[in-house]
Amino acid sequence: MKKKFVPRCSNKFECKLGSITECQCYGIVLTTEESAFIENRYNDCLCRKCLLELKNRYMIFKEKFLFK
Repeated sequence: MKKKFVPRCSNKFECKLGSITECQCYGIVLTTEESAFIENRYNDCLCRKCLLELKNRYMIFKEKFLFK
């Protein structure tokens, strides 16, 4: 395990590389578009809270700008 900081919220967490079922992101389902939206902004792990917030932000973005 490796101690890291979330680049978005600066919270500290333990990276569970090699134990994906113990990772904070385990079970969060992202579409290809949501993954790309997040990957374009961050290049390191995010906590569960940040991932869910960004997933929601993408849905709002899509509704506002892509489906006019």
